[in-house]
Amino acid sequence: MDLRLNKKTAYIICGPTAVGKTDIAILLAKYLETAIISADSRQCYREMNIGTAKPSTEQLSEVKHYFINEYPVTTLLTAADFENLAINYLSQIFSNSNAAIVCGGTGLYIKSLCEGLDEMPETDKDITQKIEEDYKQFGLQWLQDCIKKEDSEFYTKGEILNPLRMIRALSFKRSTNRSILEYRTYTPKQRDFNIIKIGLELPRELLYSRINQRVDIMMQNGLLTEVEKLYPLRNLKNLQTVGYTELFNYLDGNCNLQEAIEKIKQNTRNYAKRQMTWFRKDTTITWINADKNAFKKIVKLINS
Repeated sequence: MDLRLNKKTAYIICGPTAVGKTDIAILLAKYLETAIISADSRQCYREMNIGTAKPSTEQLSEVKHYFINEYPVTTLLTAADFENLAINYLSQIFSNSNAAIVCGGTGLYIKSLCEGLDEMPETDKDITQKIEEDYKQFGLQWLQDCIKKEDSEFYTKGEILNPLRMIRALSFKRSTNRSILEYRTYTPKQRDFNIIKIGLELPRELLYSRINQRVDIMMQNGLLTEVEKLYPLRNLKNLQTVGYTELFNYLDGNCNLQEAIEKIKQNTRNYAKRQMTWFRKDTTITWINADKNAFKKIVKLINS
């Protein structure tokens, strides 16, 4: 059975960084004669190319991509913004095809598209900025201690190893005097299209080896030059990203280049681990080993 003839369907290709999502998504988009929506929170910025492992110019010419190179790095986008944008992208794609591909590793963006996000009060930007500055100065333990003292519910149930989630939770608590968890309804929105989630995975040692190799390739391809151009904007939230912060640290004279490169590799491996922890909680994902037969296995899956 060829699902191109069935109800409109969004095929989600997710998984950790460096697992091979881009190549698989392009093959699948060609097979289904459709387009790809990036679900990566940084590839949408024009100035961030090498460090975000953005598809190459050749790959972008092979298949129509949405949410890549669409905004300047000074534009701050949220998961809620992505939800609205992605629904609009899908509407455009579904006007010509019954299939669409969504490819990326930003778990919250994928969740926002598939399930929607709970509506919440706005947080105070000044409060958020102060927390971000204090976190940079005092580190993860300080952030965890604040959460434990000020929002014990989030400390017990939330992601206390994820600085971005904790900064968001602490900012919300200080802005509203309520825990962010109080606004989570856990009631998914109903979408008017099917959703099929396919997760790509590799054995940990192989994935980590690919991450290390990719960082070396990024450096060979000019990542340092890219970061040097962005150095005047280094305090932007969008640039507080693995691959950029470590090289900013090097340019500030706080470490040598090799130490910065090793830190990028370490932090990328840690990021991949957090991605897998996030995605493993989603029982609707069908996992496929990202070996040389991955595409064939995916085609067999979607046509079964």
